[in-house]
Amino acid sequence: MATPQRRGRLPREREDHFMRLPDAQTVSTPALLTVRENIRCAIEAKAMICIYGQAGHGKSFAVNASLRELAPTLTRRIQFRARPSTRDLRHELFHALGLQGRPPSHAIEFDRMLRGALEEPRVLVCDEAQWLSKLCFEYLRYLWDDTDSDLTIVFTGGNGCFEMLQSEPMLESRVYAWQEIGSMPLDEVLAVIPAFHPVWDDADPALIAVCDQEAAHGNFRAWAKITHHLTVGLKETGRERIDEELLRWAYSKLSPRRAA
Repeated sequence: MATPQRRGRLPREREDHFMRLPDAQTVSTPALLTVRENIRCAIEAKAMICIYGQAGHGKSFAVNASLRELAPTLTRRIQFRARPSTRDLRHELFHALGLQGRPPSHAIEFDRMLRGALEEPRVLVCDEAQWLSKLCFEYLRYLWDDTDSDLTIVFTGGNGCFEMLQSEPMLESRVYAWQEIGSMPLDEVLAVIPAFHPVWDDADPALIAVCDQEAAHGNFRAWAKITHHLTVGLKETGRERIDEELLRWAYSKLSPRRAA
């Protein structure tokens, strides 16, 4: 759970990898490099962008890693797991921006306070944006449209995020760039996975290919889970390297996953 001092801030680097996988490395995949460039351009333009894709493809990881490099002190994050009201959104922004005192009780006063806070440069990440309602999108547009604001907004989300933002014409027309993060193709998997974790250093590329085709299907989160199971399996069996038997044991623990 985030402490009051960390609420709204970028997560610590150790929290980037799924299950905080020990020894996992950040790999500059084509998707991550594109996210970084899109965010850099958005910050320069004070724009809105949307980064979306199916679960496990590395959206939040890429956004967090990029902003930790580009704007670590300016970034604030908000996230909802259920459909919020504009009141919920105001209060979440109040805490994410680190505003002092008690939240105002009247909407007009609250809006004035938030607009004043956003006159300073800020990058706002709206994670799981598909949960936001039309009224919440309208409110964020209202804050961003304020001529005195210095606000960049990064919308990220999974299934339904693209469709939700596209269905709001007044917002969609203001989005500066759209980026969909998909699954890694096999050639990228073969280049990325050995650099992702030491357990894959001397793994046979043919085994990596089989694992991707039968279980991971280019999904980074699936690869992180398989890697975690392998580190446990290597320790418990005393083996020094991955073989086919151990690999199939590791990915047998995943639910059946269809290729995207």
